[in-house]
Amino acid sequence: MGNSYAGQLRTTRFEEVLHNSIEASLRSNTVVPRPVFSQLYLETEQPLVHDGHTENDDEDDEDGSESNSPIPYQMKPPPEGSCTTDGFCQAGRDLRLSSLASDPLDVPPGFMLVGVKSPSLAETLLVCAVDRRFLPDERGHNALLGFSGNCMACGEKGFRYFTEFSNHINLKLSTQPKKQKHLKYHLYRNNQGVLVKGAPICWRGHDGRMRQMGSSLSEGHVTSDEQPSNMALTQPSHTPGSYTAGSHVDSVGLPQITDTPHSLTNGNHAVPSTAQPPVNQSGPGRPSASGPHANAGPPKKRHKGWSPESSANNLPESTVKTPPSSSALSTLSVSSGNTNGARSESAAPLSSSQGSLTLLSAPGQSVTIPDQLLHTCRLQPVIFKGHGPLPQLTGNVSEVLVSSLLQSCYMSSQTLPRVYQHYGPSPIQPLSTEMQILLTVYYLVQLGPDQVPLIEDLEQIFMRSWRESHLSEIRQYQQPQTPATQGRHYGIETPSTLPGLPQHFSLPPQSQQPLIPSQLPWLAQLAASSCGEGVVVLGEQIGSLAQGMQQTFSRLMEGRLENTNYVVIIVTAPGQETQSCVVVTGKHQCRALAESMYSPNEGLKEINHQLSTGVAQELIHYCNSLGQDGDLDSLLDSATVDSNEQSPLSSSQESAEERSLKTTHSPKDTHSPKNSHRQCSKDSPSPKGGASSPKDTCSEYSVEWREVRPIQLAVARKLLSHVCAIADSSTQNLDLGSFDRVSFLILVPPSEVTFQQTVLHLWSSGVLQELGGLEQECVSQRDSEHYVVKMDQSAQARIDGLIQEAHSNSYTLYILVHDHAHWDINSASCSSSDSGLGLVDQLLNSRQVRDAPNILILHVTSFPFALQTQYTRISPYNEIHWPSAFSNDVDLYHERTRYFGVSELLESTRSGSSLPLMRYDSSFESMASALEERFPKLHSAVIRTTILIQHYCVALMAASGRICSSHNLHKHTSVETLEIVQSLLTAAQQCPAHHGHMVLLRIPSLALAAWAHRRLSRVRRQLGLEESFEIILGNPNQALNIGQSFTDQIKTWLKIQDADWVPQTYLELEALPCILILSGAEPLGESLPRSVKYCDLRVISCSYLQRTTLEQELGLAAYLVRAESRPPHNPGPGSDVLESDAEKLSSTDNEEEEGQENGDSPLSSSQQLQSCPDTGTLDPFPAQSTTSPNVQKGTMDTIQSPSQSQTQLPTPSQSFPHPQSALQHQTQPVSQLQPQSQIQSQNQPLSQTSSQPYTQMPPQHQSLSQMQIPQPQPPPAQSHRQHSKSTSSGSLSPQASSPHLSCSWARGVSRPPSVLLPRALYDVITAGDSSGLPRCTSFLPHMSVAWASSFRPLLSKMMTCTEQSLYYRQWTVPRSYHMDSSNRTEGRSDNFHPRRLLLSGPPQVGKTGAYLHFLGILSRMLIRLMEVDIYDEEDINYSAQAEGLQYHPPNAPWPNPDIIRTMPFDYALHDPKYDDISSVYSPGDIPSTEGNPMRQEDVYLRRRTSRIKLSKYAAYNTYHHCEQCHQYLGFNPRYQVYESTLHAFTFTHLLLGEDIQLYFIIPKSKEHYFSFSQPGGQLESMRLPLTSDWSPDCIKSPIFTPTTGRHEHGLFNLYHAMDGASHLHILVVKEYEMAVYKKYWPNHIMLVLPTVFNGAGIGAAHFLIKELSYHNLELERSRRLEGGGPADDVWPFIILSDDSCVMWNAVDLDAHNGPVEHAVSLKQVLQHMEACPDLAHYGLCGIRKWSSRGLTGNKQREPFFRGHLHDFLLLNVDRSQNVQYDQNRFTCHDVDFTLRLHSAGLLICRFNSFSVMKKQIAIGGYRTFIIKTKMTDVPTSVGPSQYICAPDSKHLFLATPAQLLLEKYLQHTSQKLFPLSTKNYTHPVLSVDCYLNLGPEVTVCFVSSRPHSVNIGTTGLLFSGLLLCFADSFVTPGFLKKFTFLKGATLCVISADRSSLRQTVGRLELEEEWRFRLSDEFQTANAKEDRPLFFLTGKHI
Repeated sequence: MGNSYAGQLRTTRFEEVLHNSIEASLRSNTVVPRPVFSQLYLETEQPLVHDGHTENDDEDDEDGSESNSPIPYQMKPPPEGSCTTDGFCQAGRDLRLSSLASDPLDVPPGFMLVGVKSPSLAETLLVCAVDRRFLPDERGHNALLGFSGNCMACGEKGFRYFTEFSNHINLKLSTQPKKQKHLKYHLYRNNQGVLVKGAPICWRGHDGRMRQMGSSLSEGHVTSDEQPSNMALTQPSHTPGSYTAGSHVDSVGLPQITDTPHSLTNGNHAVPSTAQPPVNQSGPGRPSASGPHANAGPPKKRHKGWSPESSANNLPESTVKTPPSSSALSTLSVSSGNTNGARSESAAPLSSSQGSLTLLSAPGQSVTIPDQLLHTCRLQPVIFKGHGPLPQLTGNVSEVLVSSLLQSCYMSSQTLPRVYQHYGPSPIQPLSTEMQILLTVYYLVQLGPDQVPLIEDLEQIFMRSWRESHLSEIRQYQQPQTPATQGRHYGIETPSTLPGLPQHFSLPPQSQQPLIPSQLPWLAQLAASSCGEGVVVLGEQIGSLAQGMQQTFSRLMEGRLENTNYVVIIVTAPGQETQSCVVVTGKHQCRALAESMYSPNEGLKEINHQLSTGVAQELIHYCNSLGQDGDLDSLLDSATVDSNEQSPLSSSQESAEERSLKTTHSPKDTHSPKNSHRQCSKDSPSPKGGASSPKDTCSEYSVEWREVRPIQLAVARKLLSHVCAIADSSTQNLDLGSFDRVSFLILVPPSEVTFQQTVLHLWSSGVLQELGGLEQECVSQRDSEHYVVKMDQSAQARIDGLIQEAHSNSYTLYILVHDHAHWDINSASCSSSDSGLGLVDQLLNSRQVRDAPNILILHVTSFPFALQTQYTRISPYNEIHWPSAFSNDVDLYHERTRYFGVSELLESTRSGSSLPLMRYDSSFESMASALEERFPKLHSAVIRTTILIQHYCVALMAASGRICSSHNLHKHTSVETLEIVQSLLTAAQQCPAHHGHMVLLRIPSLALAAWAHRRLSRVRRQLGLEESFEIILGNPNQALNIGQSFTDQIKTWLKIQDADWVPQTYLELEALPCILILSGAEPLGESLPRSVKYCDLRVISCSYLQRTTLEQELGLAAYLVRAESRPPHNPGPGSDVLESDAEKLSSTDNEEEEGQENGDSPLSSSQQLQSCPDTGTLDPFPAQSTTSPNVQKGTMDTIQSPSQSQTQLPTPSQSFPHPQSALQHQTQPVSQLQPQSQIQSQNQPLSQTSSQPYTQMPPQHQSLSQMQIPQPQPPPAQSHRQHSKSTSSGSLSPQASSPHLSCSWARGVSRPPSVLLPRALYDVITAGDSSGLPRCTSFLPHMSVAWASSFRPLLSKMMTCTEQSLYYRQWTVPRSYHMDSSNRTEGRSDNFHPRRLLLSGPPQVGKTGAYLHFLGILSRMLIRLMEVDIYDEEDINYSAQAEGLQYHPPNAPWPNPDIIRTMPFDYALHDPKYDDISSVYSPGDIPSTEGNPMRQEDVYLRRRTSRIKLSKYAAYNTYHHCEQCHQYLGFNPRYQVYESTLHAFTFTHLLLGEDIQLYFIIPKSKEHYFSFSQPGGQLESMRLPLTSDWSPDCIKSPIFTPTTGRHEHGLFNLYHAMDGASHLHILVVKEYEMAVYKKYWPNHIMLVLPTVFNGAGIGAAHFLIKELSYHNLELERSRRLEGGGPADDVWPFIILSDDSCVMWNAVDLDAHNGPVEHAVSLKQVLQHMEACPDLAHYGLCGIRKWSSRGLTGNKQREPFFRGHLHDFLLLNVDRSQNVQYDQNRFTCHDVDFTLRLHSAGLLICRFNSFSVMKKQIAIGGYRTFIIKTKMTDVPTSVGPSQYICAPDSKHLFLATPAQLLLEKYLQHTSQKLFPLSTKNYTHPVLSVDCYLNLGPEVTVCFVSSRPHSVNIGTTGLLFSGLLLCFADSFVTPGFLKKFTFLKGATLCVISADRSSLRQTVGRLELEEEWRFRLSDEFQTANAKEDRPLFFLTGKHI
């Protein structure tokens, strides 16, 4: 049917059901199906592997299609009279492309011209227009189901079904019409305006017929080149080209075209079924994936039983590689788990060794591979398929390799991103076939003789050529988008140069004059002619590819291609598409390409196989022979025999038994016997005792690797802030507040050393003690091992245990640290169980870990690229990148170290004036290439390792001085190796404690490493050097093994007493002279000591050029250099030596190179790295380091003047003006480069002045021996002055005054190690690409990812780590065996795991220390979150006589009202928050001091607080979300807010004189607390319980909490405080804050104050709460009466609680050591108080405020107290009915209320047995009022004197309530207002009916004017002032006459307006005793509309 789907269905049953339902939906009128279908069908899947090849509808050619269709298809008969001719539509119009090519066609917007393939017209296409929404994009994705098209012949529009359309255009199909099968090509107009066939339509990631260039499929001999391992021709994996866009990735994601033949009847149309890892659907801004792609189509109907999980789909890649008919396939070694492809073990490289393969090839053509090809030519040719089908190979096919890398590069660069495919009348075209071939020839021509082609380079050349030829069109058709922005998406910037393309090479201007096929052969030959025989083009004389290949093989056998590296075969015949292929015939290139076809694992297997079968023996014997100098073994034997002669290196005579012991060691025994004596150590310069004797200690030695550096602290804090950000986000993914401790597990790769190293770091970091899991004493290293787990089979149980533990301990936060996270990213489903891979996926990506809310995963890696793909699980916001420590050379973190990593190494290669730290060894390389030609069948790693070890053996023999002919030995090693060995041997002699350095020898193959270890150990033993240095085999699977004598030495250095201690990490080998042979396919995170001096990487593989692989190896040399050792006068950021300060250089003592050697100080990338090293030479041309160092050394040593410039170097070194020119000499020994006499004369002074025991060596050797320790050196001309010291001395820094360090190690720690690389890698790494970045950064980042498109931009030099991450996230997709490949969903946001973080930083920079510190500070923070700052202040104003009286027994549970009445009311204020207000006068009290003595200095300090851990009964703010609280807080499981309703409630109050309307917001869940006129009707009252009610789980009193400004921070969550008891809690909020409180507290009842109270203070809130409660009480009593019960039964109490009350405590009097407080729930406190038998007698009850010193002394022995209450009140609204809170008050309202309540005769009681803790909340609250002017909202500093003004004056008005201004004015200026009252306690100010704060220096005497009120006796008391505030009618002149005043006492009368002020003065007859002046009238500084208050002052007469 016409809506055939474009994706895979999940199950076949589902397929049928949906098939029908979708067809029905498409019959409806909606054009676009519902999204659910596009989600179901557009999901990409892997192609189905069936019978060894990929099933694909498109491969069923039309002839055979009936057999594929389960039901024969009947086409509808055409309408009467319509045309049925093929190529014409039913309207009779011609549809053929050939007819319409030049016609102007009307294409509606949104439509594209498409070529339709008709089964009856094989040669031509039919033209139609199709809505582009129904076509796939360039990756085969995003095609909507269904069809919408127009006929371009008759113009009929609107065909909605492809079935209908195919009838109209007469397709005459025998199967159901499918658009995928028949819509074949995009059509576009070329430059001549003619409509031509364009790119194939990419259905299911599969380019239809990919032109015939792709049809070749002769792949019986597909070899393993199609593996991820190879992305580049030579180097697998990187190159965009090899599978850009993942263009070819088979079912398991290999970059390969699964070239599997299909026996189709029409062989010419075979399609390489390519697949690609499904690529996430990308939006319009992300053109991903070009090239053949894999949105594999639905399964064929005949495969009903198939499901995507079927085993066929999980076959390792290798099974898809070659046809099943080839019996060779049965021997495919399936590389288990590594999914890197496989290689046949039977036939040589997997080429199909059968001639009988049924391959698709041009009929009748085959090529016979000649016998003995490999033997004759000593190479195995590699055939790159190009365009067109490759002829079938027969004969000796095992000796040829076939690769489709080039073909895939051609395809991907011809598949334009969709944005370019259709651009109006002049569309942008891909590169033509001819242009691709010509560019390929250009590229091959300019490759150097030793260079291997990189597909990545070629692809970039194609891209650049395409962009340049189409730049104008691209810009023309992108008007809406500027070219710059477009370029950012599609990489349209034109790089200035491309690697591999000469600068002068101008790309042929394709757009002006297209290249025609007939021109191609001679243009290609013309291009090839420039390189002589290097590239041969066969084109003009040959008629087919088969003929060209046959010619090539003939020429090869005849030796005519000896100097030819590439043969390009081009076939251009008129009327046929151009065909091509490339045969690689260069020996070096063939070998490199063949080896790159192995996966890394297979390469190692091949090496093991060659070693185990003895194939390598011939090579080893060959290398052992030293020509006329004899045989290595026999020389060694002679050395052993003569060993009774003293070795020049040994200063003591060996005893005979020791010698015999040494000679009888087996080769594996690398250690000398335990009882060997230390004085025989070859390190000791003179016979002396062991290193432990005091005089042998080294003062410079120190080990500092355990300290935490500032930058690590910074990174730990960044990690913590990211964790907090996850917790703070609204997603509720991490609730930090619910955790009270941290636990963790660190996962490390399965390397014993890495495991022990992590354990050591963990143990020494102190994190375990900090986490509190273990007591300080018992923390040992053994305990630390419980927290670290190796990712091997044992990890499963550990992680399962952690998951169980996490499940049961929901209050513990578990951190899973996945260290070295790039190591195992294999998908568990694609890995076999025994490979050990896929474990991370299986464990960390499991559902249990993913869904556990208390497990957080932290990935830590130096190479995060593989975790940054389109399907990554880590949000870009959760990535933490290691910051740069230096910015513009400013040390941002005050580090004492500077990091020296890959970029700095690269910088050192560009410095030019000195020997770079990173270099290659040219004589080694030349010897290796010679032997590679001699032994073509051996793997290059075997050859190179054998040579290298031989070099080391010879160098050891030469340096030991034991071989009598040692002067000839240097010819058989390289200068670099000799110097490494000499440096190793002599370093330990220079230090009294025998400190030396480490040489790292990296040999990836375990078998080769073991052989090297045995070989070197044997040579060391035979030379008697066993005590001089250790040889360590670093096998990741085994623990470190060190000889006992060396272990003892380390123990002495580290001062370790433990007898059983052995070093377990490389870090503990600090300063041990040793060679570490590090093996394993890749480093697994092992850290190296600072004493590593050489990283010898000469034998690492050059085949796998991914960024991760390369940087991982180079990362071994990463180093932290001490920054403080940089000399102060050094101008540069980190240049290691003086730049050109001639004076200082000449004045410094001259040691041999070593003097400047360890010149020290970080080498920065911004400066030239001065020569470091080891060859000691200042080789200006690193390429010749083997030949010239000696020469230069000698010649330069004779230059005395430091001012001479480098150009004055003598001729010998100038004879190599360019590195290339030195190559031909490199195989010659150094001595042959120069007359011997010249060298001797140059070096004579050295050997004569040298104090070393080398003098018996020939002089030339002496000069070599000087090249000791690598280090930065001054620029060449100045650096070589005559040496006057032996190698044993050197200075730490080049300052003239510095003392000479004798310890080579101490000099070395400030200099990074030198790195020796293979030449091939060196060239690749040091090359730059057009963006200025090192070449290696543009490689594919990791083997298990693929590029999404070859049309991507390059990485830019300016990109930050974050931008690089985003780049990789956009442009890379994981292969099918990557663990993230399963992590794709339609919605991008769901892909990220919310609790997953990624920490990335360069290798060896200190990430372990950072994340360990993070664990510590996270734990501290959780404890901190569990703690709060509680006000902890001692009570104030206690007088001595108040103590001592005991009214109640100490343990009385409740107060007795009668006793309470006998207790005097304590007027004094004891709450420390009121230490700055006026004290209240009480006759018996005399203040101990005038004011508070602390006050002056404390006034600006914070109030005293204590950190207290929250109890389980704490109240919480909005940041607390535990599971129990969700219901309480109103979050249901889906986190949706509960519904609530707004209810108005009106009551009348006499004081306000009007109705008050309040609003209640009542959540549905709380409506039962209220009564309504009817359900959902008018709110009538709040239900109150009865006095007689009691329930253990219920609190009777409603709790009111007035709050402002604390919607987040107020402690309104009382769930835990109430211990689950039901309670009625009402938040009292201002109207303008209603919405925000409702948002944060959706399940709380809100009481909203009227609008007029928006600016009011706390007094108004309390006033309204109390009045509302009394009104409600009356309503409830009347309701009770109606119900027939007594009205007095209704409970009359309410609770007024502050919004900062956090915890409650009870006093335990029975404790052993006096009374103690313990936390209790609020429920317990309230139930106890509510249960008080006489509670109704009390007007107000409260509890004590907590203080840490609250229980000390006698004052708290009385269990009850009668006095002021604050913060937490139980108020009897019935009894206190007549005493109101003052609604106008802002401050001290509770003091005022308590005084009035007491004067009204009500009992006030405080329960001292309970206390409340108040949290310090800095935000919001009723005390935070800002006084600002009316003019502006910006707060300005307004002094208290400006708060008032004279009436009617022009004054700055303030936008502050008048009452607040008055209160603040009285508080701050009372000493002016009441001068007689200041500090005059005995003459207080009389305040009538109210208490106002007049400042701390004034005492206020409160009296009430009410009749029958309780007042203090004032007889005989003289008052210093009178304060009348809003005096009411109870204040009479007679009342005032009772009091006497001092003369001059001050009167202050306050009223609401001037008239009432005058009335008050008149009514009270004040003028009789008080004198007033006109100027004594004031008002608050308010505008008239703000109702200012007025007051009048006067003086007593």
